[in-house]
Amino acid sequence: MQTPLFIGSRIYRGSVYGSQHPLSIQRVPAVTDLCRALGWLSPDVYRTSPRAKPAALTGFHTEDYIAALMRAEDQQSVSDAVRARHGLGTLSNPIFPEMYRRPATAVGGGLLAAELVRGGGVVHNPGGGQHHGMPDYAAGFCFLNEPVLTIRRLLAMGLSRVAYVDIDAHHGDGVQCAFEGSEEVRVISVHEARRWPFTGALEDSGGGAAWNLPVARGFNDTEFAFVLDEMILPAVEAFAPDAVFLQCGADALAEDPLARLSLSNRSHIDAVTALRALSPRLIVSGGGGYNPWSTARCWSAVWGTLAGHEVPEVLPTAAQDVLRTLTWHRKGQPDEALLTTLVDAPRNGEISPDLRADVAVLRARLGL
Repeated sequence: MQTPLFIGSRIYRGSVYGSQHPLSIQRVPAVTDLCRALGWLSPDVYRTSPRAKPAALTGFHTEDYIAALMRAEDQQSVSDAVRARHGLGTLSNPIFPEMYRRPATAVGGGLLAAELVRGGGVVHNPGGGQHHGMPDYAAGFCFLNEPVLTIRRLLAMGLSRVAYVDIDAHHGDGVQCAFEGSEEVRVISVHEARRWPFTGALEDSGGGAAWNLPVARGFNDTEFAFVLDEMILPAVEAFAPDAVFLQCGADALAEDPLARLSLSNRSHIDAVTALRALSPRLIVSGGGGYNPWSTARCWSAVWGTLAGHEVPEVLPTAAQDVLRTLTWHRKGQPDEALLTTLVDAPRNGEISPDLRADVAVLRARLGL
């Protein structure tokens, strides 16, 4: 197995969607700085993300949409017609200085990740994971759909089957849309029920390509472990993928303001550990995550796990300093554990009967 690699870029540093937007926070820079403070990002494992060219983006998005997105960044404005047609300049997907270059860099990181795992290996691309972008319009903070374009690159390289696993609190509607009815891609999503975009119902099979598990508020670590063992891993293993793409959204953590799930980052660590064993190729992206401290800690812990580093019980001063300098427009400050540790305390609980019943339905679809 090749040495795990980390993809980052300076484009994320200082780039925000707006002062009051959920993506007003510094996520990839915080992960990069935290991992460097821990001594986990030597030059031999760090790769700079290129910016995907427009021609590469039309592997999923329309030429008209890409042209509109580039024009919106250049002019820093859109017409009412463009806003209505392409979803640009909205509250969710606002005008900001890097609105084309930043997502194009995230896609470039995904395409680079695909190339890096061509012969086998593991890559962490925390800037990726934008799973709501549609062919002709932006949605849910996602101007482009990095997972779709990365998976299409993997298939174009000659891989036969790719398993896409999504543990973001929000259903990856753009990815399911892209691979509706596919026999080459299996889409597995665990997401909060009755949460935007209000898709991904249990009975929605995506034309046979999707396994959707909406979960109730308060979804805990014990329940995640049950879902991982009883549904996610069997669904991936039965597919025998050439590559696994994990969208590792951190908004399923208890501290996140845009969801009501109750996971610790131990669940994310367990997911990457288990999935790594099921394929010679693993790409782990970011995704949702709107609390600056919990998101930075989660994705840093994921990288440390992938790279085989020992996580200290108490962070060294340099790493604590990275967390203490993060800011958030919301009121309130993090508790001390979010500033001094990397791995959360377990958040265990009961497994609800409804969850057991829903997992049984999906297992039946798998013939288990």
